[in-house]
Amino acid sequence: MAEETVHGSGGYIIADLTEEQIKKADLGVGKLFLAPIGKLEVDKMLKHFCKNCNTEFDKPPKIQLEENTNEEVADNLILVERGQYTCQQCNFIIGEYRVFEKKDELGEIGKAKPMK
Repeated sequence: MAEETVHGSGGYIIADLTEEQIKKADLGVGKLFLAPIGKLEVDKMLKHFCKNCNTEFDKPPKIQLEENTNEEVADNLILVERGQYTCQQCNFIIGEYRVFEKKDELGEIGKAKPMK
């Protein structure tokens, strides 16, 4: 675990991340981003910064469950949950998350195949 700053459109969250989460969050631009990680555990989030309040808070943001969908978004890929991290003080959206599952863990996602 490593304490890292992960960015969303409305601020950032400081959280303890695993190596796997850090790899997912790194889009190669020198910052880590919330969206690719999925849902963070509340006990792993240490602080949050809200762009609306222009303040860093010494507690995690709130998690607002937007929708529990179980919607098939591609062959073999289900959107299980959609939600938001929001500021503890003003409810401004810090970032969003999505939780996906594969119907068949060994199967591929979608029909498109890469060119060889």
